[in-house]
Amino acid sequence: MNIKIRLLFLVLLLVGGTIPESLQAQGVEICDNGVDDDQDGLIDLNDSDCFCQLAEATSLIPNPSFEDQLCCPPDRSRMDCAETWIQASTATTDYIHTCGWEGWVELPMPFPIPDGEGAMGFRNGRFAENNGDGPNEDNLNWKEYAGACLTSPLRAGVTYKFQFYVGFTEQPFSPPITLTFFGTTNCTNLPFGGDDRAFGCPTNGPGWMQLSAINTSGTSEWKKLELSVTPTADIYAIAIGPPCEPTLGTESPYYFFDNLVLAEQSAFEFEIKVNNEPCSPNLSFEIPEYDSLSYQWYKDGVAIIGATNAQLETPPGKGRYEVRLISSNSCRITKPLNFFQPIRTSFLTQTICGGETYTLGSRQLSIPGIYTDTLKTAGNCDSIVRIELLVDDNKTSTIEAKIFPNESYNIGNSNFTQPGAYNETISSNAGCDSTVQLILSYYAVYVPNIFSPNGDGINDFFMVNGGQELTAVGDLTIFDRWGNQVYYQTSLLSSGTKKGWDGQSAGKEVSSGVYMYTANIFLDDGKERAISGMVTLIR
Repeated sequence: MNIKIRLLFLVLLLVGGTIPESLQAQGVEICDNGVDDDQDGLIDLNDSDCFCQLAEATSLIPNPSFEDQLCCPPDRSRMDCAETWIQASTATTDYIHTCGWEGWVELPMPFPIPDGEGAMGFRNGRFAENNGDGPNEDNLNWKEYAGACLTSPLRAGVTYKFQFYVGFTEQPFSPPITLTFFGTTNCTNLPFGGDDRAFGCPTNGPGWMQLSAINTSGTSEWKKLELSVTPTADIYAIAIGPPCEPTLGTESPYYFFDNLVLAEQSAFEFEIKVNNEPCSPNLSFEIPEYDSLSYQWYKDGVAIIGATNAQLETPPGKGRYEVRLISSNSCRITKPLNFFQPIRTSFLTQTICGGETYTLGSRQLSIPGIYTDTLKTAGNCDSIVRIELLVDDNKTSTIEAKIFPNESYNIGNSNFTQPGAYNETISSNAGCDSTVQLILSYYAVYVPNIFSPNGDGINDFFMVNGGQELTAVGDLTIFDRWGNQVYYQTSLLSSGTKKGWDGQSAGKEVSSGVYMYTANIFLDDGKERAISGMVTLIR
């Protein structure tokens, strides 16, 4: 475009004038009609003809959205790949980026990421481990922080706004948290804590102060939060993460950060404000209204025809929203609002009994399988539910079991003490009935009450006998009628030859008579049992 025409075009924009048809014919882009006037394939704000100065807060935190990289993170704990960011604590934060490592599979980050393709992940305590390192004795104070040296200091007595997104993974891994903002008067205080992974928060050491904190909670979503900060000293570096209090729990709490914007409070004046929940039918956007300004709203750089007020009612779906502000001597564009309606995804397993149905949305399910449906959350957003349905039919199973006399076998709430065949109905963990057929018998364990160690090869040894269910005899002890031990042997197997008592004590034959025995036996149910009785020795 001719430079004189461009200058005239910009002046007309600034004074709110109308572009003459003669200029339109020379290929000038009109910036508020949703038409590619100069036929270059670019419409409205997407065309450089419509350039205006940005009216946005510039963050004093460099690389606020973790987009500038020194490398793509190959694995966890690689905050060093994010340009200008410092691993503030020895307990390491995670750099997550779609170009490399995209986070823990079991701790999924909500998508889309609010600004760009990078984010930070951090823990507030470490209990049940997800990283294969095993339990850590210092888990109460395992707190992960990232920090940065500011591009210019926060001045004492000046009020700043700190605006950021925090992300939550699935419950119970993202319980409510008090997000805490720390500052230090010297950038050399980064990192802190030495090599102590259980050092905790920055103020556990010298040189740091807590600037502000905010309580929040969520599930599988991003939330935009802001803090007001008026430091009492000049602050040259910051750290952000969990609170100082030791963490209590059984899981390892995990969260995400993105788009950390820290600037003087006045710099946020013309930021688009979202009214109501993102899926509410009463959703609207607005910015401050001044008589001296004219307004034009844009979606993805294209003018929304008729949207010329400070408030935009019923925004037309997800996209990038901006407002052009024209005064008598300036043209400014607000910082883009990347608006999307969050979609929550959940994975469930449900068991029903045979003949029952499960309601998923408008469907009644009775056949095992994996089903997906889109429901609505309390905020009217889509919730994708993926459910694995299991059907617990009334099954009949057979159990063969053995007991000793005076023992019992238990099924459910029933006890069985006598051999026989029984049918018992029990409930599964899902509350479904199933039938168990029990075939109960006694163990075939035989202890003779008489033996004759006379060397004729018949009944020469006293021993506990049994079938394959008798796996071992641990101890066998024999006493005479006066209680004297005449024999002891341990670790006797239940099969083989010449095992057990041969009627001798200390190498000499004992006299005929009645003796008492005790034995510990092991059966194929894994249990040890003690038995005792009397045996008569005959010569």
